[in-house]
Amino acid sequence: MMKHWIERIADDLKQWNVEKHVIASGTSISGSIHIGNSCDVFIANAVGKQLKEIGEKSETIWIADDHDPLRKVPHPLPESYDKYLGMPYSNIPCPDGCCDSFVEHFEKPLLDVLDDFGIELTAKSGFEMYRDGTYDESIKISLKKVAEIRKIFNQYREHPLADDWLPYNPICDECGRVNTTTAYDYNENRDEISYKCECGHDGTMNITSGNGKLTWRVEWAARWKIFGVTCEPFGKDHAASGGSYDVSKIISEEIFDYKAPYPVPYEWITLNGDAMSKSQGVFFSPQQWLEIGPAESLNYFIFRSKPMKHKDFTPNMAFLDFMDQFDKVEKVFFSEEDAPSQKEGKKFKKIYEIAQIHSGEALPFRPPYRFLTVAYQIAGNNPEKIFEIVKKNSQLTKSFEEKEFGDLTEKELDEFNQRISHVKNWLEKYGPKFVKFQVMKKIPRLELPDEQKAFLKDLANLLEEKEFNSAETLHDEMYEVLNSHGLKPQKGFQAIYKMILGQKQGPKAASFILSLDKDFVVKRLRMEE
Repeated sequence: MMKHWIERIADDLKQWNVEKHVIASGTSISGSIHIGNSCDVFIANAVGKQLKEIGEKSETIWIADDHDPLRKVPHPLPESYDKYLGMPYSNIPCPDGCCDSFVEHFEKPLLDVLDDFGIELTAKSGFEMYRDGTYDESIKISLKKVAEIRKIFNQYREHPLADDWLPYNPICDECGRVNTTTAYDYNENRDEISYKCECGHDGTMNITSGNGKLTWRVEWAARWKIFGVTCEPFGKDHAASGGSYDVSKIISEEIFDYKAPYPVPYEWITLNGDAMSKSQGVFFSPQQWLEIGPAESLNYFIFRSKPMKHKDFTPNMAFLDFMDQFDKVEKVFFSEEDAPSQKEGKKFKKIYEIAQIHSGEALPFRPPYRFLTVAYQIAGNNPEKIFEIVKKNSQLTKSFEEKEFGDLTEKELDEFNQRISHVKNWLEKYGPKFVKFQVMKKIPRLELPDEQKAFLKDLANLLEEKEFNSAETLHDEMYEVLNSHGLKPQKGFQAIYKMILGQKQGPKAASFILSLDKDFVVKRLRMEE
């Protein structure tokens, strides 16, 4: 039986002897959250859902790493924000004054779309966990066992840590920075840390105050124990040999006496071939995705290949190829179309099953995305007219091919309108110039050679005399007219586009002509107003 990698992870976790699985994910709130660094949220949600499918108790949590220091000013903030470098995100103000803090400003866009993606999770704040005492016991254990932790770290370091090194970073009372302080002494009786800062300040701090944090690899291990985490997806940088997971795993088991969670490393998602960067403004968010595609399509993008396989996303012309694939997989899943082979059919259905937001939902009404980029530009924001063009061009699948626009249910109409909105947004924001066109209201002032005029006249006669129900039939007969005039197809099609669009190129000619009003086309090809 073919199994998806999400199902195999759930099957492996089922063998663990635990009352409840906790699938963790976490994101550093250092700027805009994009489809790359939120990948662990989507994977964690899918694993949690699958565990419930096979009868296991499961909870998915998301930890906002909002107590970490700001290392780079994120796009599109002004350079003046560099005064906050080194300060915890939790202590930085909102850049636009629209939210209570820097953290809320950047995490809100993700939290606002969780329902759209069917993601159920319990959100946690690193800052709140330090402030409310959640980490207190772990901090004390880490400071008491500092010699053992130092020894673990030194196994993977070229230069050993100093003998007075402590796995804790206080926030400086003077400058407010956390990445410029060094803790060098711990008074166990008073729960007090002594530290020095690069700003010149020497100070002390109570570890229960929340004004500091554990070193990352110790913190990661601590929260596994605190929440009983059994599985966690994370980016491939943490999975490197001797990297964060390897070190945190040993700390978890030897310092906190807790079995490290099942690791699910994943490859970074690139954007147009470039690494996503919050500071450089090279990113694409889940919210942006929902402007141009359904939630299931992002799930499909993430789950159609194994987690460590490279994934590159481009919202431009290649997005139409991607949506062709998604539309095909969705139609195969709902038995609207046949798959290329039996094996591919099983694969398509398994991927869509994982990508589906709510299992058991009916077939959505989503006519082909690529075709709608043409239909929308002809009909404008008129769903009924767009539907007529789609139907006329045989673009409806078997469950809808006998329907008229008025037969659509409220749900189907909502899905249709959503797809039209996605296509409109894609055309406006990412569609290249060569796919855009506008039907000219008046005959363009363009001179055509006599042979092209004769071709257009005969094509007009053909359209007037014969009723065409398919683009394929019209396409074949158009070629017969072209051949009768000894015209190359490129020259003939250019004549059509020039007369109707005022430009040399356009969508597939036969389908385009069928999508337009017949009387309009006949008159225009005859150059009659």
